[in-house]
Amino acid sequence: MLGAIVASAQPYSQRMASTVMNTWKDSFALDGKPAKWNYDMGVVLKGFEGVWMNTGDAGYYNYIQKQMDFFVKDDGTIKTYKQDEYTLDNINNGKLLLLLYSVSLKDKYLKAAKLLRDQLFHQPRTPEGGFWHKKIYPNQMWLDGLYMAGPFYAEYAWLAHEDTAYDDIARQFILMEQHARDPKTGLLYHGWDESKQMKWADPSTGCSPHFWARAMGWYACALVDVLDYFPEQHPQRKALIGILNRLVDAIEKVQDPKTGLWYDILNLPSNKKNYLEASASCQFVYTIAKGVRKGYIPASKMGMAKKGYEGIIKQFITTGPTNDQVSLQGTVKVSGLGGNPYRDGSFDYYMSEPVITNDPKGIGAFLLASNEMELSAPIGNQKAKTVLLDNYFNHESKPDATGVDIPFHYVWNELDNGGYSLLGYVFNKYGMQTRTLFNAPTEANLKTADIYIIVDPDTDKETKTPNYVQPKDIEAIVKWVKDGGALLLLGNDAGNAEFEHFNKLAERFGIHFNEDSKNHVDGNNFSQGAILIPAGHSIFKTTKKIYIKELSTITAKSPAMIALKNGDDNIIAVSKYGRGTVFAVGDPWFYNEYMDGRKLPAEYENYKAGEELVKWLGQQRRK
Repeated sequence: MLGAIVASAQPYSQRMASTVMNTWKDSFALDGKPAKWNYDMGVVLKGFEGVWMNTGDAGYYNYIQKQMDFFVKDDGTIKTYKQDEYTLDNINNGKLLLLLYSVSLKDKYLKAAKLLRDQLFHQPRTPEGGFWHKKIYPNQMWLDGLYMAGPFYAEYAWLAHEDTAYDDIARQFILMEQHARDPKTGLLYHGWDESKQMKWADPSTGCSPHFWARAMGWYACALVDVLDYFPEQHPQRKALIGILNRLVDAIEKVQDPKTGLWYDILNLPSNKKNYLEASASCQFVYTIAKGVRKGYIPASKMGMAKKGYEGIIKQFITTGPTNDQVSLQGTVKVSGLGGNPYRDGSFDYYMSEPVITNDPKGIGAFLLASNEMELSAPIGNQKAKTVLLDNYFNHESKPDATGVDIPFHYVWNELDNGGYSLLGYVFNKYGMQTRTLFNAPTEANLKTADIYIIVDPDTDKETKTPNYVQPKDIEAIVKWVKDGGALLLLGNDAGNAEFEHFNKLAERFGIHFNEDSKNHVDGNNFSQGAILIPAGHSIFKTTKKIYIKELSTITAKSPAMIALKNGDDNIIAVSKYGRGTVFAVGDPWFYNEYMDGRKLPAEYENYKAGEELVKWLGQQRRK
């Protein structure tokens, strides 16, 4: 039945992912034709990335890798991809190549991504510099193309340090709004022909006749995704946020007040042929929810997303064939302009395209929307908290693929084993903002932080000139904790840690890291690193079993108390100091390798433990 909700069921994102994995087991073959490099796949797999991040279940990551490996050869070439077609649609899957490279560091994914980046170097353009949507559609920019190319372009520019590319990326969005936006409604037309020669093009404006919902949905999603990688200080960042706000204001006016959904042709709800369309409704919900979470649009807009998502579940979602699977009805299969047979952009044309169940574009959009809507609300009724990660005491660096030295080991934007990207995601998931402190802690730069994390300060073997914890650093941190800050001290085992200076800080709170190494693990004998959590634990309320290997144990005295033991070994200490709290464990622990599910068996609940620690920390700071 439509909108069926079963209390014991998994979240909708996981149930839809189950449907996908049962439908496309080996490749994304569509319509009975052999699988080819197609943007539909990228939309679905980007949704899978979010499910993986929300759960720590590596099955979703493995599915992404399996589907992409169907196409990506060991030398980085891509099966069925033809660069000389110069279609922006072929760029979309590049986002998954960058994900796979950043997580696995396998060269083949970066080589494949470079092929797509090279296409953009040679993509035909309008005289103003706007990408043609396809070579076969000369002089035309379509809203769809901004999603297909923009987010990949921005992420690649960030990864490859192509600082000048951001001007070009912003140019695409600005030109599209400049030429396709209707000043009366604020809505954007599906396409724009710079030459004004196409039959579908208005002879005065060059715009297509109608506001197709999914086209605007592509454009909207592209904006919030591009901003993930757009530099904070870039002069065009404000312009992109301005475009996003104008777009959200425009779609708010055409949201169906009864269902919360959007019609296929946005401004003609009263036409009897028009219908509420699933993929665009999902895209708009995703855009609004993410825009609010990131602070790009006012929080008051979240009501639009909630109403829209409720409408999606009620109107389009069916349960089955098993309770752990769902289907999405109501997605228009395709809509375009020109081509053969010719698509004239008329209302009747749009209404003639088939509306189907479980179209990949609709599924992908639904996964994106569900991932956002399933994120937990900020803890308590307090303002969003700020989490500050030290990159001063821990300041290791290494050359990246371009030869540029970058910080690595326990940093937010590192997706491979030693990074903290998943921990950062969990903080964001619970409404907290993640920042990095590159300088020594002071009263001034700690003032706006609610949580401060110091991980494994460097030894002289790790960094030529390590920044040891100094007395002035200690005084600044102690004062901050006393005033209500929550401090995480994450050490390491003997031989991999700096103890002398780090302990001087820890001892101010009654905590001492012992220079030892416990829980040695031989190969993949994970049981040697197992630690059981007693029932009713004050921090890890539902976690039963975690994995920590090669850690230093802890000695505690007042005001600190031992919060977790493993046999006779003290594993975790907590200290209440003034209005603040200190949490200490002798291991970096929460790095990706032991949270993202790719290495540990499912019985080890490190992801859940990370979630419960984050929730506990969110309750410590008194505003």
